[in-house]
Amino acid sequence: MGDFFTELRRRNVFKVATVYVIVGWVLVQIADVAAENFGAPEWVMKMFIVFMVLGFPVAMIFAWAFEITADGLKLEKNIERSDSISSQTGQKLNIWIIGTLVLALAVSVYLNIGDDEPVVETDSSVAESARDEISIAVLPFVNMSNDPDNEYFSDGISEELLNALVKIDGLRIPSRTSSFAFKGQNQDIRTIAAALEVDHILEGSVRKSGDTVRVTAQLIDVNSDRHLWSENYDRDLQDIFQIQDEIASSIVTALRETLGAGIAVEAASVEHPTRDVDAYQAYLRARHLYQKRGNENMARAIELFKEAIDTDPGF
Repeated sequence: MGDFFTELRRRNVFKVATVYVIVGWVLVQIADVAAENFGAPEWVMKMFIVFMVLGFPVAMIFAWAFEITADGLKLEKNIERSDSISSQTGQKLNIWIIGTLVLALAVSVYLNIGDDEPVVETDSSVAESARDEISIAVLPFVNMSNDPDNEYFSDGISEELLNALVKIDGLRIPSRTSSFAFKGQNQDIRTIAAALEVDHILEGSVRKSGDTVRVTAQLIDVNSDRHLWSENYDRDLQDIFQIQDEIASSIVTALRETLGAGIAVEAASVEHPTRDVDAYQAYLRARHLYQKRGNENMARAIELFKEAIDTDPGF
Protein backbone atom coordinates (compact mmCIF):
# COMPACT_ATOMS: atom_id res chain seq x y z
CA MET A 1 0.00 0.00 0.00
CA GLY A 2 2.88 2.32 0.80
CA ASP A 3 4.35 1.79 -2.66
CA PHE A 4 0.95 2.61 -4.19
CA PHE A 5 0.69 5.98 -2.42
CA THR A 6 4.32 6.70 -3.30
CA GLU A 7 3.45 6.09 -6.94
CA LEU A 8 0.39 8.32 -6.65
CA ARG A 9 2.61 11.13 -5.38
CA ARG A 10 5.21 10.52 -8.08
CA ARG A 11 2.56 10.72 -10.79
CA ASN A 12 1.19 13.93 -9.22
CA VAL A 13 -2.28 12.42 -8.83
CA PHE A 14 -2.81 14.16 -5.46
CA LYS A 15 -1.81 17.53 -6.90
CA VAL A 16 -4.08 17.11 -9.92
CA ALA A 17 -6.91 16.22 -7.52
CA THR A 18 -6.24 19.36 -5.49
CA VAL A 19 -6.28 21.59 -8.56
CA TYR A 20 -9.46 19.91 -9.84
CA VAL A 21 -11.32 20.37 -6.54
CA ILE A 22 -10.35 24.04 -6.20
CA VAL A 23 -11.14 24.90 -9.82
CA GLY A 24 -14.37 22.90 -9.59
CA TRP A 25 -15.45 24.83 -6.50
CA VAL A 26 -14.76 28.16 -8.22
CA LEU A 27 -16.68 27.11 -11.33
CA VAL A 28 -19.66 25.96 -9.25
CA GLN A 29 -19.78 29.33 -7.43
CA ILE A 30 -19.61 31.27 -10.69
CA ALA A 31 -22.19 29.00 -12.34
CA ASP A 32 -24.53 29.42 -9.36
CA VAL A 33 -24.41 33.21 -9.63
CA ALA A 34 -24.84 33.08 -13.42
CA ALA A 35 -27.78 30.66 -13.19
CA GLU A 36 -29.52 32.92 -10.67
CA ASN A 37 -29.00 36.06 -12.74
CA PHE A 38 -30.24 34.43 -15.95
CA GLY A 39 -33.19 32.74 -14.20
CA ALA A 40 -32.06 29.25 -15.19
CA PRO A 41 -34.16 26.35 -13.86
CA GLU A 42 -32.82 24.40 -10.87
CA TRP A 43 -31.96 21.31 -12.94
CA VAL A 44 -29.30 23.27 -14.87
CA MET A 45 -27.25 23.84 -11.72
CA LYS A 46 -27.79 20.26 -10.56
CA MET A 47 -26.59 18.88 -13.89
CA PHE A 48 -23.53 21.12 -13.75
CA ILE A 49 -22.58 19.81 -10.28
CA VAL A 50 -23.15 16.20 -11.41
CA PHE A 51 -20.92 16.84 -14.42
CA MET A 52 -18.16 18.21 -12.17
CA VAL A 53 -18.43 15.23 -9.79
CA LEU A 54 -18.34 12.68 -12.61
CA GLY A 55 -15.35 14.44 -14.10
CA PHE A 56 -13.26 13.93 -10.95
CA PRO A 57 -12.56 10.18 -11.35
CA VAL A 58 -11.91 10.75 -15.05
CA ALA A 59 -9.28 13.35 -14.18
CA MET A 60 -7.70 11.00 -11.63
CA ILE A 61 -7.50 8.13 -14.12
CA PHE A 62 -6.02 10.50 -16.67
CA ALA A 63 -3.40 11.75 -14.19
CA TRP A 64 -2.48 8.16 -13.29
CA ALA A 65 -2.32 6.78 -16.82
CA PHE A 66 -0.70 9.68 -18.68
CA GLU A 67 2.27 11.94 -18.23
CA ILE A 68 3.24 15.15 -19.93
CA THR A 69 6.70 14.79 -21.43
CA ALA A 70 8.97 16.99 -23.53
CA ASP A 71 7.55 15.15 -26.56
CA GLY A 72 3.93 15.64 -25.53
CA LEU A 73 1.35 13.52 -23.72
CA LYS A 74 2.25 9.83 -23.41
CA LEU A 75 1.05 6.78 -21.54
CA GLU A 76 3.00 6.52 -18.30
CA LYS A 77 3.76 2.84 -18.87
CA ASN A 78 5.59 3.68 -22.10
CA ILE A 79 7.95 6.15 -20.43
CA GLU A 80 11.31 5.13 -19.04
CA ARG A 81 11.75 6.24 -15.44
CA SER A 82 14.94 8.10 -16.44
CA ASP A 83 12.98 10.08 -19.04
CA SER A 84 10.17 11.04 -16.67
CA ILE A 85 9.79 14.74 -15.87
CA SER A 86 7.02 14.23 -13.31
CA SER A 87 9.00 16.19 -10.72
CA GLN A 88 9.05 19.24 -13.02
CA THR A 89 5.34 18.79 -13.71
CA GLY A 90 4.77 18.63 -9.95
CA GLN A 91 6.49 21.99 -9.49
CA LYS A 92 4.23 23.50 -12.15
CA LEU A 93 1.21 22.00 -10.40
CA ASN A 94 2.36 23.62 -7.14
CA ILE A 95 2.14 26.97 -8.90
CA TRP A 96 -1.32 26.05 -10.19
CA ILE A 97 -2.43 25.12 -6.68
CA ILE A 98 -1.27 28.45 -5.29
CA GLY A 99 -2.89 30.36 -8.14
CA THR A 100 -6.23 28.55 -7.88
CA LEU A 101 -6.24 29.00 -4.09
CA VAL A 102 -5.81 32.74 -4.55
CA LEU A 103 -8.62 32.72 -7.12
CA ALA A 104 -10.89 30.73 -4.80
CA LEU A 105 -10.16 33.15 -1.95
CA ALA A 106 -11.00 36.12 -4.19
CA VAL A 107 -14.27 34.54 -5.31
CA SER A 108 -15.19 33.69 -1.71
CA VAL A 109 -14.53 37.24 -0.53
CA TYR A 110 -16.52 38.69 -3.43
CA LEU A 111 -19.52 36.42 -2.79
CA ASN A 112 -19.50 37.11 0.94
CA ILE A 113 -19.37 40.85 0.36
CA GLY A 114 -22.31 40.56 -2.08
CA ASP A 115 -24.36 38.45 0.36
CA ASP A 116 -23.65 40.60 3.38
CA GLU A 117 -24.02 43.95 1.66
CA PRO A 118 -25.60 46.22 4.25
CA VAL A 119 -28.78 48.11 3.61
CA VAL A 120 -27.94 51.74 3.03
CA GLU A 121 -29.40 53.83 5.79
CA THR A 122 -30.84 57.09 4.58
CA ASP A 123 -30.54 60.40 6.34
CA SER A 124 -33.65 61.25 8.36
CA SER A 125 -34.43 64.22 6.15
CA VAL A 126 -34.15 62.03 3.03
CA ALA A 127 -36.39 59.38 4.56
CA GLU A 128 -38.95 62.02 5.51
CA SER A 129 -38.86 63.39 1.97
CA ALA A 130 -39.42 59.90 0.54
CA ARG A 131 -42.48 59.45 2.76
CA ASP A 132 -43.91 62.77 1.61
CA GLU A 133 -43.26 61.99 -2.05
CA ILE A 134 -46.33 61.29 -4.17
CA SER A 135 -45.88 58.19 -6.26
CA ILE A 136 -48.04 56.97 -9.14
CA ALA A 137 -47.66 53.94 -11.38
CA VAL A 138 -49.23 54.27 -14.83
CA LEU A 139 -50.33 50.77 -15.77
CA PRO A 140 -50.84 49.89 -19.44
CA PHE A 141 -54.40 50.70 -20.43
CA VAL A 142 -56.42 47.66 -21.52
CA ASN A 143 -57.39 47.38 -25.18
CA MET A 144 -61.17 46.86 -25.18
CA SER A 145 -61.52 47.20 -28.95
CA ASN A 146 -62.87 44.35 -31.05
CA ASP A 147 -59.63 44.41 -33.03
CA PRO A 148 -56.68 43.13 -30.94
CA ASP A 149 -54.35 45.00 -33.31
CA ASN A 150 -55.54 48.21 -31.67
CA GLU A 151 -53.37 47.34 -28.70
CA TYR A 152 -50.80 49.79 -30.06
CA PHE A 153 -53.29 52.59 -29.42
CA SER A 154 -54.05 51.70 -25.79
CA ASP A 155 -50.34 51.28 -25.07
CA GLY A 156 -49.68 54.63 -26.70
CA ILE A 157 -52.25 56.40 -24.50
CA SER A 158 -50.60 54.93 -21.39
CA GLU A 159 -47.10 55.94 -22.47
CA GLU A 160 -48.14 59.49 -23.34
CA LEU A 161 -49.74 59.94 -19.92
CA LEU A 162 -46.68 58.50 -18.22
CA ASN A 163 -44.42 60.89 -20.13
CA ALA A 164 -46.62 63.82 -19.13
CA LEU A 165 -46.74 62.96 -15.43
CA VAL A 166 -43.05 62.18 -15.11
CA LYS A 167 -42.21 65.81 -15.92
CA ILE A 168 -44.17 67.17 -12.96
CA ASP A 169 -42.20 68.11 -9.87
CA GLY A 170 -43.45 66.38 -6.75
CA LEU A 171 -44.44 63.15 -8.48
CA ARG A 172 -42.45 59.93 -8.67
CA ILE A 173 -43.41 57.76 -11.63
CA PRO A 174 -41.92 54.27 -12.13
CA SER A 175 -40.44 53.69 -15.59
CA ARG A 176 -42.37 52.27 -18.49
CA THR A 177 -40.38 49.04 -18.29
CA SER A 178 -41.38 48.53 -14.66
CA SER A 179 -45.06 49.38 -15.11
CA PHE A 180 -45.52 47.48 -18.37
CA ALA A 181 -44.02 44.36 -16.78
CA PHE A 182 -47.50 43.82 -15.26
CA LYS A 183 -49.28 44.00 -18.60
CA GLY A 184 -51.69 41.12 -19.03
CA GLN A 185 -51.10 39.86 -15.50
CA ASN A 186 -54.17 39.40 -13.33
CA GLN A 187 -52.60 40.62 -10.11
CA ASP A 188 -54.07 42.47 -7.17
CA ILE A 189 -53.60 46.26 -7.17
CA ARG A 190 -51.89 46.14 -3.76
CA THR A 191 -49.41 43.53 -5.01
CA ILE A 192 -48.51 45.66 -8.03
CA ALA A 193 -48.23 48.80 -5.91
CA ALA A 194 -45.96 47.04 -3.43
CA ALA A 195 -43.71 45.77 -6.24
CA LEU A 196 -43.46 49.24 -7.79
CA GLU A 197 -43.28 50.97 -4.39
CA VAL A 198 -46.08 53.42 -5.14
CA ASP A 199 -49.13 54.71 -3.26
CA HIS A 200 -51.31 55.40 -6.29
CA ILE A 201 -52.25 53.49 -9.43
CA LEU A 202 -53.56 54.94 -12.68
CA GLU A 203 -55.33 52.35 -14.79
CA GLY A 204 -57.89 52.39 -17.54
CA SER A 205 -59.09 51.05 -20.84
CA VAL A 206 -59.38 52.19 -24.44
CA ARG A 207 -62.08 51.22 -26.91
CA LYS A 208 -61.40 52.39 -30.45
CA SER A 209 -63.90 51.92 -33.25
CA GLY A 210 -63.46 53.67 -36.56
CA ASP A 211 -63.12 57.40 -35.93
CA THR A 212 -64.43 57.27 -32.37
CA VAL A 213 -62.67 56.37 -29.16
CA ARG A 214 -63.73 55.81 -25.55
CA VAL A 215 -61.10 56.21 -22.87
CA THR A 216 -61.83 55.21 -19.28
CA ALA A 217 -59.35 56.18 -16.60
CA GLN A 218 -59.29 55.91 -12.81
CA LEU A 219 -56.84 56.96 -10.14
CA ILE A 220 -56.71 54.70 -7.07
CA ASP A 221 -55.26 55.39 -3.64
CA VAL A 222 -53.76 51.99 -2.83
CA ASN A 223 -53.52 52.52 0.93
CA SER A 224 -57.22 53.25 1.33
CA ASP A 225 -58.38 51.29 -1.75
CA ARG A 226 -60.35 54.39 -2.72
CA HIS A 227 -60.97 55.93 -6.13
CA LEU A 228 -59.67 59.49 -6.03
CA TRP A 229 -60.93 60.17 -9.53
CA SER A 230 -62.46 58.37 -12.50
CA GLU A 231 -63.83 59.52 -15.82
CA ASN A 232 -65.09 58.29 -19.18
CA TYR A 233 -64.28 60.11 -22.41
CA ASP A 234 -66.29 59.49 -25.59
CA ARG A 235 -64.79 61.52 -28.38
CA ASP A 236 -63.93 61.62 -32.03
CA LEU A 237 -60.45 60.37 -32.78
CA GLN A 238 -59.48 63.91 -33.72
CA ASP A 239 -59.87 64.86 -30.04
CA ILE A 240 -57.40 62.23 -28.75
CA PHE A 241 -54.83 64.89 -27.91
CA GLN A 242 -57.34 66.85 -25.85
CA ILE A 243 -58.34 63.67 -24.00
CA GLN A 244 -54.75 63.03 -22.99
CA ASP A 245 -54.40 66.58 -21.68
CA GLU A 246 -57.65 66.33 -19.75
CA ILE A 247 -56.68 63.04 -18.10
CA ALA A 248 -53.26 64.31 -17.07
CA SER A 249 -54.69 67.54 -15.63
CA SER A 250 -57.51 65.70 -13.86
CA ILE A 251 -55.02 63.39 -12.15
CA VAL A 252 -52.98 66.28 -10.79
CA THR A 253 -56.14 68.14 -9.71
CA ALA A 254 -57.36 65.06 -7.83
CA LEU A 255 -54.02 64.76 -6.07
CA ARG A 256 -53.99 68.43 -5.12
CA GLU A 257 -57.50 68.31 -3.73
CA THR A 258 -56.94 65.07 -1.82
CA LEU A 259 -53.37 65.40 -0.63
CA GLY A 260 -52.67 69.10 -0.92
CA ALA A 261 -49.78 68.36 -3.21
CA GLY A 262 -47.68 71.33 -4.22
CA ILE A 263 -47.82 70.70 -7.94
CA ALA A 264 -49.17 72.94 -10.67
CA VAL A 265 -52.14 71.78 -12.69
CA GLU A 266 -50.97 73.70 -15.73
CA ALA A 267 -47.77 71.63 -15.75
CA ALA A 268 -49.74 68.46 -16.51
CA SER A 269 -49.93 68.49 -20.27
CA VAL A 270 -48.93 66.05 -22.95
CA GLU A 271 -46.44 67.28 -25.51
CA HIS A 272 -47.88 66.95 -29.01
CA PRO A 273 -45.22 67.31 -31.68
CA THR A 274 -47.96 66.62 -34.21
CA ARG A 275 -51.69 67.34 -34.37
CA ASP A 276 -52.18 65.08 -37.37
CA VAL A 277 -54.08 62.01 -36.20
CA ASP A 278 -52.89 59.83 -39.08
CA ALA A 279 -49.26 60.72 -38.40
CA TYR A 280 -49.82 60.16 -34.70
CA GLN A 281 -51.33 56.69 -35.22
CA ALA A 282 -48.48 55.70 -37.54
CA TYR A 283 -46.08 56.86 -34.82
CA LEU A 284 -47.89 54.84 -32.12
CA ARG A 285 -47.85 51.72 -34.31
CA ALA A 286 -44.14 52.21 -34.96
CA ARG A 287 -43.34 52.67 -31.29
CA HIS A 288 -45.40 49.59 -30.38
CA LEU A 289 -43.40 47.43 -32.80
CA TYR A 290 -40.14 49.04 -31.69
CA GLN A 291 -40.81 47.98 -28.09
CA LYS A 292 -41.29 44.37 -29.24
CA ARG A 293 -37.89 44.32 -30.99
CA GLY A 294 -37.02 41.63 -33.51
CA ASN A 295 -35.73 42.20 -37.05
CA GLU A 296 -39.17 42.03 -38.70
CA ASN A 297 -40.78 44.34 -36.14
CA MET A 298 -37.92 46.84 -36.33
CA ALA A 299 -38.06 46.96 -40.13
CA ARG A 300 -41.81 47.61 -40.05
CA ALA A 301 -41.35 50.19 -37.27
CA ILE A 302 -38.90 52.14 -39.43
CA GLU A 303 -41.42 52.15 -42.29
CA LEU A 304 -44.13 53.50 -40.00
CA PHE A 305 -41.85 56.16 -38.52
CA LYS A 306 -41.12 57.31 -42.07
CA GLU A 307 -44.84 57.22 -42.87
CA ALA A 308 -45.52 59.48 -39.86
CA ILE A 309 -42.92 61.98 -41.09
CA ASP A 310 -44.25 61.84 -44.65
CA THR A 311 -47.76 62.52 -43.38
CA ASP A 312 -46.61 65.43 -41.22
CA PRO A 313 -43.14 66.68 -42.29
CA GLY A 314 -43.05 68.89 -39.22
CA PHE A 315 -43.35 65.87 -36.88
